[in-house]
Amino acid sequence: MARERSANDATSIPPTDARRAVLWDMDGVLVDSADYHYAAWREALAREHYDLSYEAFRATFGQRNDTILRGIFGPDLAAAEVNRIANVKEARYRQLVREHGIAPLPGVLRWLQALRTAGWRQAVASAAPRANIDAILAAVGIGHYFDAITSGEDVTCGKPDPQVYLVSAQRVGALPARCVVVEDAPAGLEGARRAGMRCVGVTSTHAHLDADVVVASLSELDDDAFDRLIPR
Repeated sequence: MARERSANDATSIPPTDARRAVLWDMDGVLVDSADYHYAAWREALAREHYDLSYEAFRATFGQRNDTILRGIFGPDLAAAEVNRIANVKEARYRQLVREHGIAPLPGVLRWLQALRTAGWRQAVASAAPRANIDAILAAVGIGHYFDAITSGEDVTCGKPDPQVYLVSAQRVGALPARCVVVEDAPAGLEGARRAGMRCVGVTSTHAHLDADVVVASLSELDDDAFDRLIPR
C-alpha cells in the first residue's frame, strides 16, 4: 500500500496548499518510554563509570545522543566513542521494548485513526534512531498510520533546529504553514515555531509548554482541535 511504502521512502512529494499534515514526536507523545530510556542509559553509562541521576536524565530527554554524551564527557568526545556508547544504550532500550512491550498514550489511537480518515498526512518526526522508531511502531502496531518517518539519522541538527519538521513536511508533501506538530518538549515546540508550523503541546514530560494548544493528554483535545488550527 502507498502509505506503508512512503514511510520507508526518503523522497519528497510536491507540496500543495490543500494538503494538511500532522507531524508527531514519538517519546512522550505517542508512547511513554522514559523509564526504558533511563534504564538503558544507566546501564550503558555505568560501563563508563558514570552514575546518571534521574534528574540529569530528564534534563536531556529527547536530545540527540551525541549532544547528551558530549554534555557528559565533554565536547571533544570522539565520534567513534559517541557511537560506541550510544549503540550499547540503544540496543538495550530496544531489548526492553521487545521484552516488556509498550502501550500508546491515551488518545493516540483515536487521533491517528481520525486524522487518517479525515485525509491528513501523518509523519513521525523524532530525534530517535530509526531502529528505535521502528521498534516502537511495531510494538504498538501503528506503523501503517504514517506516510513518512524522519529520524535523528536523517538530519544534521537536532531540535530546536526546525530541520526534522521541514524534512518531514517535504516527505508528506505539505507546506510548513499547513502542518501541525505534536510535541512534549520546549525544544521541539520552539523548532515547530521556527519552521512556521502550528503546534500542540502535551504536558507528559514538562509541566509548562508554550504552544497553540496545550493539553495534559491527547484524549483531552476537542474533536475539531486540528481543524481549528488549520482549516480546510
